[in-house]
Amino acid sequence: MATTVNTSVKPSFPPKPAPKPGRVKVVRALYKYTAQRPTELSFEEDELLYVYDQDTNANWWKAKCNNREGLIPANYVGEQTEEVALPLHEAARRGNISFLRECLKGGVSGTGLDSTGNTPLFWASRAGHLDCVKELLSLSNPAVNAQNKMGDTPLHAAASHGHLEVVQILLDAGTDASLRNNENLTAEELASDTAIKNIIQMSYREYSGNYDYDDNDYEDDSD
Repeated sequence: MATTVNTSVKPSFPPKPAPKPGRVKVVRALYKYTAQRPTELSFEEDELLYVYDQDTNANWWKAKCNNREGLIPANYVGEQTEEVALPLHEAARRGNISFLRECLKGGVSGTGLDSTGNTPLFWASRAGHLDCVKELLSLSNPAVNAQNKMGDTPLHAAASHGHLEVVQILLDAGTDASLRNNENLTAEELASDTAIKNIIQMSYREYSGNYDYDDNDYEDDSD
């Protein structure tokens, strides 16, 4: 790669150790960079980039940002790079659907837990990233009722943050709305949005199956 960084404008750093193939690192851009070639990636200062491979020249890394990918100059990003042990959680939290799909395609577990017991579905639901939620629910075992260390499910997260559409598709996927967290609260009780409370209340009938009446249910008990 013949392109070089203009060190007269931006300070240069020694080449950074290249990330290992198959591993993901997240780096933060120190400066804005405008791609000079079609194979390069433009990015803004302070933007987060996901580094997943290196070019033959160690000064240039292959990276992704949202739906874009390309080569980035290594000395335009922070010297301290952090390896993402749970890249799928990171993608779900930030709503990076393209990276999330690539993680799933690469065999990353869709139901793995982070240090606080959260699944990727929890983070996508909490942030209201509908596309990510749908993608994670399409897995063979999406663990819709998984509770974290606080006892919260993805439904608790979506309801408490006012994400109506996410709440609805979680309920459609079979989420148990009666589950309580460690504070003994249901998702409905955490919700402040009336519409969310209403659709959760309606879901109880479908989930419990306790609304099959016979003639005896309508007998008049009065004297």
